[in-house]
Amino acid sequence: MKKIFLFLFSLFTICSLAQKKIDIKEFFWGKNDQFKSVTSIPDKWKNESAVIIYKYKYYNYHKFGANVTYTSGIRKRIKLLDEAAVKEFSEFSFKDKFYSTKGMFSLGEGSNTIGIKIVKSDGKEIEVDVDKNAKVIDKEKKIAIANLEIGDIIDFYYYSVEPFKSIFEFGFDPEEVPLGDVYPTMEMKLAFDTENDFFVNFNTYNGAPDLIEIPTGNSDERKYELSAKDIEKNEFPRWFYPLVELPCYKFQVFFARSGKFEKRADAFLSEKEKTIKKTVTKEDIFNYYDEKFRANGDLSEIHDFLKGKNFSSDEEKVREVYYFARHAFFTKYLEAVIVNQANIFNPFELYRNPIFFQSEDSFIRYFMEFLKKNNIDYDIIVATPNFNGSIDDLLIQKNVKVLLKVNTKSPLYMEYFSPFTSADQFNYNLENTKAFSLQVSKGKKIIDADKITLPSSTYQDNVSKIISSVTINKDFTGVSVKKEAAYYGHMKENEQSDKLYFFDYVYEDYDKYGTPKLMDMVRNKKKQEQYEKELDALINKLKDQQKEAFKKSTADDYEMEIDDHKLTIKNNGRFGKKSPLVFEEDFTIKNNLIKKAGDNYLIEVGKLITSQIDINKKEKERKNNIYMVYPRAFENEITLEIPEGYTVAGLEKLNKKVENETGGFVSITSLNGNKLTIKTNKYYKNYYEPNSNWNKMIDFLDAAYQFTQEKILLKKN
Repeated sequence: MKKIFLFLFSLFTICSLAQKKIDIKEFFWGKNDQFKSVTSIPDKWKNESAVIIYKYKYYNYHKFGANVTYTSGIRKRIKLLDEAAVKEFSEFSFKDKFYSTKGMFSLGEGSNTIGIKIVKSDGKEIEVDVDKNAKVIDKEKKIAIANLEIGDIIDFYYYSVEPFKSIFEFGFDPEEVPLGDVYPTMEMKLAFDTENDFFVNFNTYNGAPDLIEIPTGNSDERKYELSAKDIEKNEFPRWFYPLVELPCYKFQVFFARSGKFEKRADAFLSEKEKTIKKTVTKEDIFNYYDEKFRANGDLSEIHDFLKGKNFSSDEEKVREVYYFARHAFFTKYLEAVIVNQANIFNPFELYRNPIFFQSEDSFIRYFMEFLKKNNIDYDIIVATPNFNGSIDDLLIQKNVKVLLKVNTKSPLYMEYFSPFTSADQFNYNLENTKAFSLQVSKGKKIIDADKITLPSSTYQDNVSKIISSVTINKDFTGVSVKKEAAYYGHMKENEQSDKLYFFDYVYEDYDKYGTPKLMDMVRNKKKQEQYEKELDALINKLKDQQKEAFKKSTADDYEMEIDDHKLTIKNNGRFGKKSPLVFEEDFTIKNNLIKKAGDNYLIEVGKLITSQIDINKKEKERKNNIYMVYPRAFENEITLEIPEGYTVAGLEKLNKKVENETGGFVSITSLNGNKLTIKTNKYYKNYYEPNSNWNKMIDFLDAAYQFTQEKILLKKN
């Protein structure tokens, strides 16, 4: 047996060495390089910053038993046509050695190899000596390319070899990219090689050419290529989903050594590895999730929570159980995670048989069990975020998000926890999209799958409401601002992530649900005091960082320097979309809004609604359709106290109204005594606008931006 092992090990070593000995330079630049003499570009692209003469992407998936070697490479040959492009390619950085994070463990070091050559205008080739010129900076190798000029061609490649061990099923990271690049491309090719036990999902979209299989003469080996020519550069404007509209391809390779591993794979696999999986059908969805989702979980903590409680409806009951479970199986452990990361002590030994939901799957199975035991009807929703394209084009299992639709009088859509998820709101990238609804019979077995459209939200649901009271300093050197901000619906999600640290809600949850705090579980009093002291020091440090982050965030919003900043959370908004995140701020703005004009003062009052989008000339010539994250509204109410001895002029410029089917901007002013009140509302009505509506959006966006440029005059009496 030992001899057999040594033979197999030697054979694997020989195979690995054979791969290492490949002449990488020859592979990219050798005698078969059809582009080594191509230096000219089409006249239509001579005004571009750069043109890609050739782009080549290569992947190789090789296995020997459980040992896998993943090889990838990319080559680009680019003509540089202006200073911006010269600057772009004047420096390269890479890591030449690394350890794989794939599979179970790395089989020795992985390696990256880079090659760079410059082709001058007279045809002279200069190959960069990477080993000689590379310098190690911040654990990376960096290479400065000297004497690069407009008109030069830079021709470079990266080649990576990554060995690792996988005795189970393993999915490589999917690739989902447009054919085009930020520069026009004369020709591109994607090529990859696989063999038995490697399953391939691959398809092209939006007019991209098909993948072609190249005969190998060996039934165990497979080669594929995708080629395209004359590709215009990609534009990536704001509010655009490239995979929805641009010619693109998506693929993923999955390693599974036997039928047992194929069944466990987190992928929609073809029946045979020789067959490219191009589409995912209703039956694929049904079969995959029928095996994956079976009700399961220990409901004892839920039972204890429900004791003595009465609910007016199943809807109310499910909501309360969701929020309790979010704490019991998620946020309750966040403090322990922080303590462990800070090396204060190992807190997980304090818990007995902890249930911690670490994945969407565990969440779904647990709540299936709860709903089944409580005879509450539900469906499982399988969806994909809108930026991936339609569910009709689903190919990559990693792109799937799963929800539970609880069929109460007003249906509830529940998703896997974050600290801020709500029982009545789900991922905005899934709203208004087509999805599969898996029907579950008696809470046990999936019996069918139907196509549905998920609910939408409106701009009245997703609102930020800002009320600001502004006082001008007596010496007119600045203003003091007292501000209350309330965020509703999806508008609060990013703000919660930015504004709420774990200590802003974990301890509140402990008190709400009567669960023991982490430090209360430490029985040794001396250790408890020591750990509490270290944790308090950590929290104080985080609070200092938090204060700085708050100040910077507000300064960025106004695009002005601020001072004396204080922020207080009044409501964290974690219990339903109608419960807003509310915080109060106090700060000063100096020497930014006020300009002296003789005895009078100009006040740039428009800037108090925070900075607005300035659509430049290039953006106005947009060709793409528009994809909004979700409908939303931004409401502002500003009260400015007019100093004694002054009157105000120029209010008529602050009244604006632009509204159409895409959205609007409305501003109204009123003067009551010495109180000037300005109310504004900017809103986006829809998830999607065709390009033909772009000018209508520009109308109200320009109105909002113009408002920020308006001033009022304080005239000395």
